[in-house]
Amino acid sequence: MSSETPTPAEVTRTRGPWSVVARVPATTVMVLAVVVIGIVSQGLWHSFKESPGFEVVAYGLPAFMDGRWWTPLTGTFFVVHPWVYIPTLASFVGMVTLEWRRGWRVALAYYWVGQLFAVFAAALVIWLFAFLPWPWAQHEALALDVGPSGGTVACLAAAACLLPSPWRTRAWLVLMGAGAVALLYWGSLADVEHAIAILLILVVARPLRMRRGSMQEQRYVAFIAVLALAAIELITTLVPTDGPFGTTTLGDVSWIDTAIDVVILLLVARGLFRGRLWAWIVGVVLASINVVLGILVIVLYFALPRTEQSWDGDPSVAVATAVLWAVLLVYLLWVRATFRARRRSRLSPSAAPTVADVKDALHEHGGGTLSWMTTWSGNAYVRTSGGIVAYQRRAGVALALADPLGPAATRAKSVTEFVEMAERAGLVPCFFSADEATRAAVPEGWRSIIVADDTIVDLEGLEFTGKRWAAVRTSMNRAGREDVEFRMTRLADEPWGVQQQLRAISDMWVGDKGLPEMGFTLGTLEEARDPEVRLALAVSANGDVEGFLSWLPIYGEGETRGWTLDLMRRRDGGFGPVMEFLIGSSARFFADEGADILSLSGAPLTHEYPPDAGVIIELTDKLSEMLEPVYGFRSLHRFKEKFHPRYESLYLLYRDEADLARIGMGLTRAFLPNATLRQLAGSGGELLRGARD
Repeated sequence: MSSETPTPAEVTRTRGPWSVVARVPATTVMVLAVVVIGIVSQGLWHSFKESPGFEVVAYGLPAFMDGRWWTPLTGTFFVVHPWVYIPTLASFVGMVTLEWRRGWRVALAYYWVGQLFAVFAAALVIWLFAFLPWPWAQHEALALDVGPSGGTVACLAAAACLLPSPWRTRAWLVLMGAGAVALLYWGSLADVEHAIAILLILVVARPLRMRRGSMQEQRYVAFIAVLALAAIELITTLVPTDGPFGTTTLGDVSWIDTAIDVVILLLVARGLFRGRLWAWIVGVVLASINVVLGILVIVLYFALPRTEQSWDGDPSVAVATAVLWAVLLVYLLWVRATFRARRRSRLSPSAAPTVADVKDALHEHGGGTLSWMTTWSGNAYVRTSGGIVAYQRRAGVALALADPLGPAATRAKSVTEFVEMAERAGLVPCFFSADEATRAAVPEGWRSIIVADDTIVDLEGLEFTGKRWAAVRTSMNRAGREDVEFRMTRLADEPWGVQQQLRAISDMWVGDKGLPEMGFTLGTLEEARDPEVRLALAVSANGDVEGFLSWLPIYGEGETRGWTLDLMRRRDGGFGPVMEFLIGSSARFFADEGADILSLSGAPLTHEYPPDAGVIIELTDKLSEMLEPVYGFRSLHRFKEKFHPRYESLYLLYRDEADLARIGMGLTRAFLPNATLRQLAGSGGELLRGARD
């Protein structure tokens, strides 16, 4: 992120608004010119169309027929009605983006070429169509217009070309959809100019490629198309239109019928976005009905005598809408394989692996520092051609935990297959707490966010000598003086009395949080019962457990190469430096056993980013500050620094920013699967107090 050009909003926060103005002088001059001329002409508070000077400066076919060739320049700086100033000035955002990214010369070139081409080409198109017996063309041939919108729309289209994939395609779909709806159902001279400006950039920049996209993009296209049809349904009912293919007036269609139709279309759009089979079937049925009705209207129009024709509304509008439905029908049939997801469809038709299969894969091929967490309850498994992926299905998201299991050479193939299976099932795929190798294996164009820094302590040659290890040495020396014993064990091997103490300590810790114990990458005593998990105890001379840790195995091709810290619990009022004592003693114990590394695991939301890392990281830091009073992630991170670890980044890998909201909901349910609304509300008070502090 730090290598990206800062946005105007980021520069405004750091250097002030004048820095933004200095970076976009051409756009600033254009905006000021429009505003100043609006004041001088009184167009800011009176309709300029009623002004005597309108015909002198306005452009259009009549102006060119009368020889007023200067009007494309003069008309650019006027606005037809006062309320139009708001969308006009807002539309300069495209020019701001172009100038910010590519300089003032490029921005001015796009603006003026787009403006002049749109004005002259629109006049030429209307002049040609006016020779036909087409009332719309003959009416627009007499129309005049003012405003900079031809150039600003061209700049918007050019700015959309600068967006990364897949946002570039999505922005263009929205831009073309809005332009098509405005042209077909209003068809004013300005709408013709906007459509031509969009087509100009489409031909010159070629932002779209005629290829079958990913499942995600195919669903997104269908989603946008159905939303556009819903907008048309609403527009033609609530707003009178007078476009090239007919007119609509208020009352042509019942408002109740329209509301029902729009709700159905919105449900279908949502279902198509998630790849649901039922939504595809309903979409095909609706498209087929509308196409048949359009054909029926055409047949009746030519078959019946004019005296016997009685239409509810303008039949030309119905035919135009039927054409749009026909385009959608062809598209849905073309990409039909994309919409096969059912509500609880399985990711893979083959039998799912078991926990025993997952452990076998870990023993044979090894894994990362968090891989043992894939054996915990709550995870589901899918087998790929080269391994196993553990995931949880939450809020329509397939949350893959850590990295795919299996031979390292099959990592990329496992990632690709999991993504394809999740998308076929209508789920949003993502990988949580994945390492750098998995990040390199995701499909091109995927995004990543660092969610934690894994803290690794190398055990080879580890000695607690020197000033920086003073805190650890002090804790171990004090434990010796106070007769606090270190014991490495397994939970099942401990007597009932010790197990009850561990349960009491854990329950007290959970009770202080006001929320149930977190899950997903944070274990409980139930996970510590596994015989392959080790337990480090600090026991006082009278048999009281002062604190305990649980250690998860890290396998490396048939042997244990290290251990990952999971549970950290201490008794209230007990031995003060118990955690330093337990971690230091565990490090010595595992080093003596021949282990290579000790992972103190990663505290979420604690990565230290560079100052220019971007707005997403600012939000992450703010969230970390708010969560600190409840879970103490930053305090935990600072505590682990006492052991001078090296850091390895853990990532959230996802398709694009459109998935983040659903991924956030999925992660919330994964980490707090048993939290009630009352508990979440109760913890909200702690969060608010943390934010205020």
